[in-house]
Amino acid sequence: LCPPPTMVVRIRLARFGSPHRPFYRITVAEARFPRDGRFIEHVGTYNPVPGKDGIKEVRIKNDRIRYWMQCGAQPTKRVGWLLGKAGILPALPRPKPVANPKWG
Repeated sequence: LCPPPTMVVRIRLARFGSPHRPFYRITVAEARFPRDGRFIEHVGTYNPVPGKDGIKEVRIKNDRIRYWMQCGAQPTKRVGWLLGKAGILPALPRPKPVANPKWG
């Protein structure tokens, strides 16, 4: 069952782990809920700290991500980037660096 259309649902990262060793869960939550607080469903994990082989680990439940996106859930920028790397969304273009006129 999709949530009512009045709810703004986001797919975002919730931070876990210890200081200087982050670990994220990819969660589906209402936009008004706190970052690490209540969520509707846990749909994956992301470990940005590379292992001994130099690979950052991402685990995603593809079917649940697709379901929530069909219900109208919107991924945050970072989750959208992760989903682009996983092939679920089209890859986001890299933003061009903008020169600060103050610094030349």
